[in-house]
Amino acid sequence: MSVYVLATLDTKGREAEFLRQRLRQCGAQVTLVDTGALGAASSVADISREEFFSAGGYALADLVAAADRGRAITAAADSAEKLIQQHHAAGRVSGVLALGGSAGSTIGSAAMRSLPLGVPKLLVSTLASGQVRHYVGDKDILLLNAVVDIAGLNRISRTILDEAARAMAGMVCYPAAPAGSAEKPLVAATMFGVTTPCVERARQTLEKAGYEVLVFHATGSGGQAMESLIADGLIAGVLDITTTELADDLVGGMLTAGPDRLTAAGRAGIPQVVSVGATDMVNFHARETVPQRFAERTFYQHNSNVTLMRTTVEDNARIGADIGRKVAAARGATVVMLPERGVSAIDRAGQPFDDPAARQALFDELRRNAGGTEVVSLDLHINDAQFADAAAARLIAMLRAGAVGSGQGIVGGGQRAEGS
Repeated sequence: MSVYVLATLDTKGREAEFLRQRLRQCGAQVTLVDTGALGAASSVADISREEFFSAGGYALADLVAAADRGRAITAAADSAEKLIQQHHAAGRVSGVLALGGSAGSTIGSAAMRSLPLGVPKLLVSTLASGQVRHYVGDKDILLLNAVVDIAGLNRISRTILDEAARAMAGMVCYPAAPAGSAEKPLVAATMFGVTTPCVERARQTLEKAGYEVLVFHATGSGGQAMESLIADGLIAGVLDITTTELADDLVGGMLTAGPDRLTAAGRAGIPQVVSVGATDMVNFHARETVPQRFAERTFYQHNSNVTLMRTTVEDNARIGADIGRKVAAARGATVVMLPERGVSAIDRAGQPFDDPAARQALFDELRRNAGGTEVVSLDLHINDAQFADAAAARLIAMLRAGAVGSGQGIVGGGQRAEGS
């Protein structure tokens, strides 16, 4: 197996060659891949640009003739993803290391995002100190800030590239720690600061029952990561208490996980308990980042960098309908649990986001769209211990029963099941 070094050898050839030599000196096998198209390569690749683009279904001659840098970068990113997927499936890839500016980061990160969790991924980028979510996505990618432009070898760039080579060599040459609790089924749970008491108590209950719990912070990337792991077949069940990312996606906040949030478990057919945690809020950064169209809304300043906006009755109707449609489409056992006294720490009697009418719109539209999915309404707040206990108990029961089909054990077409 080998570390695949991805670089445009027309502009980053010397730097890529430096990485190749340092990785070899550190004991790693190396495969240098030329991802460039338009200029002459200054280093000899192990995988030529012709072979590289062919893996993506592109003819290098066509890209050269077009002389379109944007088109070449798009083709390179697509080819990087496909080549690395093919070679990883063949058991050749021990890790991926890439370097560059916006082009090299786009190409290298596309390859990295195609790999499963645990395969070492390191990107040396001039953009690593800025907004990097579009490079990282939901994968375990390490970013190393290049500090100076990757334009020649000097005392700074050599130091950074040497760091990258030693870090990657360490990851691929030293054995991974044993998976201590691999025998325990994995349960995914979603949490926000305003739903922490609920999820923490439920997590403890699930762990006592013999499950390993992965808690995902519902900040957009957290929800995406959870959906990805579910799609990869790693998760046995889901405690989706905090579906706030749907509010950001539908209303226009900063922490969206995209429109496919709350779909992976349904497609996989695994048991899930779903709630509406923190759907009372849409997230923005500092107050000045809130779009002017929301100026008349209700806000809560969580801190200087986080501004929360209360969702309206109309927002909640849309969010409820979206959740309802998604759970109705689930192939596996699904239960929705609704906390009638509030969906977050600041949505309860006496708190700034308390809005019974908005909650009712949320609940009504969810029930209306949930089809045959069981919807349980509890006369509790989401952070009440009894609510956490009820949610954990339902998921444990479904997991132990090996239940399939969201219609099993339903109360009936969204009918109300009271709790105290």
